[in-house]
Amino acid sequence: MEYRELGKTGMKVSALSFGASSLGGGIFRQVEESEALRTVATALDRGINFIDVSPFYGLTRAEAVLGKGLRGVDRGSYYLATKVGRYGDTEFDFSASRVLASVDESLTRLGVEYVDIIQAHDIEYSDLKQVVEETIPALRRVQEAGKAKFIGVTGYPLAIFQSVLSHVNVDTILSYNHYSLNDTTLVGLLPFIKENGAGVINASPLSQGLLTIRGTPAWHPAPEEVQRVCMKAAVYCKEEGSDLAKLAVQFSARNPQIATTLVGTADPGNLRRNLDWIEEPFDEALAAEVKQILSPIQDQTWVVGRPENN
Repeated sequence: MEYRELGKTGMKVSALSFGASSLGGGIFRQVEESEALRTVATALDRGINFIDVSPFYGLTRAEAVLGKGLRGVDRGSYYLATKVGRYGDTEFDFSASRVLASVDESLTRLGVEYVDIIQAHDIEYSDLKQVVEETIPALRRVQEAGKAKFIGVTGYPLAIFQSVLSHVNVDTILSYNHYSLNDTTLVGLLPFIKENGAGVINASPLSQGLLTIRGTPAWHPAPEEVQRVCMKAAVYCKEEGSDLAKLAVQFSARNPQIATTLVGTADPGNLRRNLDWIEEPFDEALAAEVKQILSPIQDQTWVVGRPENN
């Protein structure tokens, strides 16, 4: 496993990390707790040292299950991140009072005294002025209290990071769906993020199911044409005796400018496959052919959150 510096935090995180959203179940499928716990153990055993979760995932279930999986594990052997601000599909509260209460609730569910990173979750659903003037100062209070070592922000539209970092410093940003085979728009923002001292966490190398042979879940916001072209690429890879998911994970994890890429799964076998993949050679020729297939929809994005934040 390769480990990379996460911004200026001093944390050296695994190139592939564990996104614990699936532990909550209901995102792609229902998950038995025993299977979820085996997945946590697999991640740690295979060298993953960074885990990201949120009270939103499974409506607190992911945090609770992860807490069970981490019970008895040396706290110094892994980095842990959770979030505040998003608690349901339409439930958002970025107020200072909710931030402070939410952190304490998460620490209890996770069974730890601190997290390494506390993040404002999906800030595109909020008034960014409130995030800058209220949410982030509250996160700094959490940090000063010793309940978190660093703070960050997460979300989909890249414009939110430019807006927030232009007014206030954060230690990390978590971007999803913007550094994958079908969308590399995050690259254009990397110099600005680095200039502002933040470390980069990439999530969803499979673009939330777009880059798989099984296709996207019903809730996926990508336009129909994007889904159709991605499926065409998946079928082509299968015909060539390969797997688009493998190519996608390898592609996202190999950029040294991005500290880590989160993979979300509650299947220990699937996680082992992902970890095996990043140790195998990257098929440059196949990647070029896939990029050609994806070219009609390359870098297409969609509106998420408040329109003014996109």
